[in-house]
Amino acid sequence: MRLKNIVRSLAAAAVLAAALGAPARAEVGEVRISKGFGILYLPLIVMQDQQFLEKRAKAAGLGDIKVTWLMLDGGNVINDAMMAGTLDFAGTGAPGFVTLWAKAKGIPGVEVVGVSGMSSTSLWLMANKPELKSLKDFTPTDKIALPGIKTSLAAVVLQMIAAKEFGDANYAKMDPMTISLPHPEALAALVGGKTEVKAHFTSPPFQYLEAKSPGIHRVLNSVDYLGNLTLDVTFAPKKFVDANPKMTQAFIEAMDDATALIAGDKKLAAEIYAKNSKVKVAPAEVQQMIEDKDARFTATPEGVMQFAEFMHKAGSIKVKPAKWSDMFVPQLAGRPGS
Repeated sequence: MRLKNIVRSLAAAAVLAAALGAPARAEVGEVRISKGFGILYLPLIVMQDQQFLEKRAKAAGLGDIKVTWLMLDGGNVINDAMMAGTLDFAGTGAPGFVTLWAKAKGIPGVEVVGVSGMSSTSLWLMANKPELKSLKDFTPTDKIALPGIKTSLAAVVLQMIAAKEFGDANYAKMDPMTISLPHPEALAALVGGKTEVKAHFTSPPFQYLEAKSPGIHRVLNSVDYLGNLTLDVTFAPKKFVDANPKMTQAFIEAMDDATALIAGDKKLAAEIYAKNSKVKVAPAEVQQMIEDKDARFTATPEGVMQFAEFMHKAGSIKVKPAKWSDMFVPQLAGRPGS
């Protein structure tokens, strides 16, 4: 019996030693990333085309990873996919991210965290009805197409503009006129002119394509009301980020690589976008959009707190961050964000 006890003790000690000395669980070898339509997603489009994440992950010792890309447009759809556990990183409008961050804050296993800023540009409200010259001209039958009602980037920006136009208490005045359509479908509906869609609140390249179409005019430019804000960000489940710090850092570095390429070689960036676009657009036209004074691409979030403060005041989120970095991974804390 004494021998058996010794063997058991040695076996138990071996198991304990193995557990204590074992390396941490290997990080994931596959990541799933979503992107949407339009120039705002250019950094992710460049990241995919140039395989920047694969290169950064390999340099970090993570080996040859597999990256699966999904096309999702609209905050509601993206949030549902993230909650369902089918996404690791997602590109989305800043308001959609803020909504999910506030909703999931403090819930273990459900919390999300921002990983990077991404892009900023102007959003134009385009119309095919000559009488629509300002928000005050819209009637209940004049439908405004945007990717997702109430929570999408375009929807919240439209609310912020309505608050400035009609007063804070009337921020939702335009909501009943909005309908949900992906940008390519909304473009077709607006230009076709045979549906209830009389306007489209959209981003490049769609607004530029619509501006060239006969009978289409611009009602307003978001930058005139709100200035330059980070409109699109990337985020991830907090549990994924906590379990995969090297992959998260690789993603941030890949985003920096993508924005650096856009800044340093706008011609190549435009060619990459045109090649991957679902809507036919010439590289030269894309380059003009990238060179627009209102177009900015950076991993550092800028003005995201403006969204959080508005949404908290409007009651669409119950939890307001004390500062912008509360919503993002610690790796960004040293950057001059806002």
